[in-house]
Amino acid sequence: MDLFLKQLPIVIHSLNIGFLQTLKLFFVTLIGAIPLGLLICFGAQSKVAPVKAIFKIFIWIIRGTPLMIQLLIIYYFPGLVLKNAIWGGDEGGRFAASAVAFIINYACYFSEIYRGGIISIPVGQDEAGLVLGMTKSQIFFKVKLLQMVKRILPPMSNEILTLVKDTSLARIIALQEVIWAGQAFMKGSQGISGAIWPLFFTAVYYLICNGLLTLLLGACEKKLNFFR
Repeated sequence: MDLFLKQLPIVIHSLNIGFLQTLKLFFVTLIGAIPLGLLICFGAQSKVAPVKAIFKIFIWIIRGTPLMIQLLIIYYFPGLVLKNAIWGGDEGGRFAASAVAFIINYACYFSEIYRGGIISIPVGQDEAGLVLGMTKSQIFFKVKLLQMVKRILPPMSNEILTLVKDTSLARIIALQEVIWAGQAFMKGSQGISGAIWPLFFTAVYYLICNGLLTLLLGACEKKLNFFR
C-alpha cells in the first residue's frame, strides 16, 4: 500500500500529460473533420460526373480501410518511399501525422452522415425556396441546415464518442497519448516497472471524458427538439 501511494502521484502526472495529448488530438480532429466532411459531402453529390466519382472512390477507400493502416502510411510513406521525412521524428511530427490521418478518416465518415441528413429533408422545401426567389445556398443555410443538424446529431454524437477512444490508435506511430503513458509503467518508466494498474486508470479517463461528452451532446439534442 505504501508503494502504491508513493507511485500514484508519478502515475497520475504522467497520465495527465498523456491525456492532454489525447484531448488535443480529439479537438484538432473535430475542428478539421467537421467542415472538411461537409466539403467532401458536397463533392460526392456534385453534378459533375468525374468530380463525383473521385470523391465517391476516395470515401470508399478511406471508409473501407483501417485507420491504423492509414496512420502508418501517412507517417512512414513520405520518408520510406518518397525519401522526404516531412513529419520529422519528434513528438510534434507524430502528432501532425496523426491529426492529418484522423481528420481525413473522420471527415469521410461525417460526409456520409451529412449526406443522409441532407437527403432526409423533403425536396418540397427546395422547391418552395426557389419559388420565393431564394438561391440554393440561402435555402441550404437558412432553411435546411438546422433541420439537418437535428437529424444528424445522434449519429454524429456516436462518431464523436468513438473518436475519443480511437485516439488511442495513434500510439501505433509512437504518439505518447494516455494509453502509451499507462503502458509505459509495465515496461519501465520513471522507476516503475511491471505495474499494470495504471492501465485501469486510463479507462477512468476515457469514461469521464465520454460521460461529459454524452451529457453535452444530450443537452444539444434537447435544444433542437423544437424541430419535432
